[in-house]
Order: sequence, then structure tokens, then C-alpha cells
Amino acid sequence: MADNPKIQQLRELREKAKLGGGQSRIDKQHAKGKKTARERIELLLDPGTFREIDMFVTHRSTGFGLEDNKFLSDSVVTGWGKIKNRLVYIFSQDFTVFGGSLGEVHAEKVMKLMDTAMKNGAPVIGLNDSGGARIQEGVVSLAAYAYVFQRNVMASGVIPQISVILGPCAGGAVYSPAMTDFTLMVKGSSYMHITGPEVIKAVTHEEVTSEELGGAMTHNTISGVAHFASDTEEEGLETIRDLMSYIPQNNTEDPVYIPTDDPSDRMDEELNSIVPDNPNKPYDMNKVIQHVVDDGIFLEVHEHYAKNIIVGFARLGGYSVGIVAQQPQNLAGVLDVNCCRKAARFVRFCDCFNIPLITLEDVPGFLPGVSQEHGGIILHGAKLLYAYCEATVPKITVITRKAYGGAYDVMSSKHIRGDINYAWPSAEIAVMGPDGAVGIINRNEIAKAKDSDKKKKELVEDYRAAFANPYVAAARGYIDDVIEPSETRPRLIEALEVLRNKRDANPPKKHGNIPL
Repeated sequence: MADNPKIQQLRELREKAKLGGGQSRIDKQHAKGKKTARERIELLLDPGTFREIDMFVTHRSTGFGLEDNKFLSDSVVTGWGKIKNRLVYIFSQDFTVFGGSLGEVHAEKVMKLMDTAMKNGAPVIGLNDSGGARIQEGVVSLAAYAYVFQRNVMASGVIPQISVILGPCAGGAVYSPAMTDFTLMVKGSSYMHITGPEVIKAVTHEEVTSEELGGAMTHNTISGVAHFASDTEEEGLETIRDLMSYIPQNNTEDPVYIPTDDPSDRMDEELNSIVPDNPNKPYDMNKVIQHVVDDGIFLEVHEHYAKNIIVGFARLGGYSVGIVAQQPQNLAGVLDVNCCRKAARFVRFCDCFNIPLITLEDVPGFLPGVSQEHGGIILHGAKLLYAYCEATVPKITVITRKAYGGAYDVMSSKHIRGDINYAWPSAEIAVMGPDGAVGIINRNEIAKAKDSDKKKKELVEDYRAAFANPYVAAARGYIDDVIEPSETRPRLIEALEVLRNKRDANPPKKHGNIPL
């Protein structure tokens, strides 16, 4: 029996839509080492789960020959599917159609997808590869961008939003990814910038390439705009699959649970010797994290940016947690402008989506210097302080070594609603380090001594013995317990279990005024 002609027509239209801008443009995309919009979706989602919508949409524009140049689906592919068997909504810009440019119907498809995701409480992932606004549509394309921006803001803190930059992303197009929760870029093939190299050369006479101006590593190391960098599209999409496994579907869900064979009561004797006897000698906080978390697996966020602080996701006893930790190997783990911004953003994300925060603290204070003060260290430090104060998720802190001055307060101390605060025996909790403290307190005594260096050394040792330990703070209840480093994992898992049903809230208000 011959196929029904209407069904045959449907099949032909579907196949035509899947060709996007045509085979020759697909070949050009492949020649650049880039996948097509639909190939990327298939790589990201569980096999066979993608359901495309709005496949037959075409633009309604006239002028500049557009009325004679239409493609099914226009320049974006939209739909839903699953990642590790959990629902996600996805849009993928199609560079083979008008260079992936955003016009009226392109935006309408994305808006419809985001509205649906909000109603159903599932994440939105955007795969960006676009030349920007569709110039032929004029102000309509600008309005289209703004409609998407508004939805980014409305969805913020309600459903996770992830951006993957897989090609150009320039001009107004950059603001949608910038308002999402996490951004990944691919080295060598993706870039983001407000104005391109040509405009910069014309206005400021600076000569710069797109890669130098806004490439993956520029935004991963210098600006902090991007959170992840990958060598290939395949690697980047696999990173997104991994990231999604730590994140709840929406702001009403609890943290993701994945069973583990790693015992909850596992002790690790190596931790007992990981902090050097010399308080000025660095050690790798990443090793502490790996010894403590389930199976040693840690997904670091912003790995290449502000390396004096570490943020990322792991699991403890099967449950997803967010980790914030100083890195003594970089600037001694001091707090500076960039690391405060980085950590504050991460803390707020975890709080939005009910992910408990584990803080591993070894902080000698805030970085001194004219550039830091002029760069707004007061303002940026206040962002991190505000984020921790505002957070109502379970907050557990472990002070591994130094906790000095205002930085002690900032790092999820008991005084800003830290729920459970532990310290290792190596912890030093004080207003400032022994050298600085003695230099102020005993200034006159040192000046009068016959051997001032010897006297200062003696006073420093006295101060260290009296204050550079966790027991003064523990005596006041600022530290809940001093624990052996080897028992950190079981104590953290136990604390998470105790806090599983924690309920806390901030005063009713429209929103706070975080010091931006």
C-alpha cells in the first residue's frame, strides 16, 4: 500500500528542516571543526530523548530579499529531552541559517521554550553559535533580544540556566549568557565580546584578535565571564552533562542524591599530616577536598580564574554539595577582588537551589595594596559577606589552618548563621597573624628591649601559644568542635544528615540590595 501523500509530505518537510541552511553550509560548519545545531543536541542529551518543537516555523520578515529566503525552523532548534534521565529544555542556534542570527521568530521560539521550562520546573540549556542580531529586521531584532533577557531574569533562581558558547557570541547577544548560571566556552572556536576587533581598532586604535579579546581562555582566566573551558565541543557537552548531575531541577527540589559505595564512616589518616608544621608553608587544598568527598570526585567551577579560592561541586554520602575553599598554594589563600566575586556568585547559586555549602577555610585575611583598595576590595569583599549572610541552606565550615581578621567572619563563621563550625587542631583563629599582632600590641616593649629581634620572636611564640589555636574560639562556642583531620568526611556527612530538615528564612522583602 502506497504511503498516504500527506504523511509523505510531512516526512519530506521534516527531512528538509533537518538540513537547516542546506548541505553546503553544513559542510562549511564541519570544515571549521564545528557540529551542527542538531548534532550538538544529540551529543548532549540521552540517546533518542530529544523531541523537537516548532520545526516548521519560518520568519515573517520582508525586505532585503528575506521574503524569498526562508528556512524551516529558522535559525534555532528548540525542544526538550533528558540528561541522565532528567528533563531539560534546550535551544541550539543554527549557524547554517542566517549565521544563527536572532530575529523575531528565533526569539519567539526561545521565549516559548523558556516559558514552558518555567511552568514545568526544568533547566534550560542554550547552545550559542550566532552572528548576533538579524540586521535586516532592524529594531525588531533588538526588541527580540530584550524579551529573552527579561525571561533570563525571571527564571534566575527558579530554574537552572546554562549557556554553552560554541561559536561567535557578540554585541547584545552576550548578555543572555551573562545572566545565566554557568557558561562554558570551547578553546579556539568560541568567543564573546561586546564590540569586535574592528570597532576597537577604529575607536581606541588597539589591535587585537577575537581570540585575545574574548576567547575561551580570556574569559576563563582574565574576566571570569566563563566558568568552564573545553578543548572540543564533545568534551564541553560532556562537562555540561556532568554539571547537571549535581543540580536540582528547580528551586523547590532538594539536592541530587546518587548512591555511592564510598563508606560514610571512612577515615583518612593522610589528612592528619596534610597541613605543614610551618604555618607559612603552602599545601594543596584540592587534595583535602579529594580525600573527603565521595570517590574523590570534584567538579571545579571557575578553575582557571582567581585561583586563590576554589569553588565547585561534589557529593558527600551521595548528596550534592557546593564547596568553597581557600587555596594556600595561590597567594596564600588570601581574599582579593576577583576571588570574592567568584565565591559570592557560587554561594548565591547554591543557596538558590538548596545545595548545602561546605566551607574549607585557611585564610590569612584580605589582600593589601593600593590596586586592591582602588579596585573596590571593600565592595567585593562585602559581596561575599552578603552572600554567606543571606544564604539559608545548611552551612558547614571546617577551619583547617588560618582564620584571621574580618576574613574569619566572612567565611561562613558562626556569627553569620553558620550552622556547624569545626576546626582542625592546626587552626589559628585570631584578629591577625602573630607577627602583626605583636608588632602592634607590644610595639613599645620590643623597642625598649636590648635585642628587639629576640624579644619579638619570644612574644610571637607567646601569642601563637595563647591565640593561634582553635580552643579560645571553642571555649566561647564559636567553634562547635575541634576534630581530627582524619575524621572530617564522617563528621561532614553526619552534619549534613543532622541539617537535612533545616528551615531558615530571611525577613519578608522585595529583595535585598547586595553591594554590586
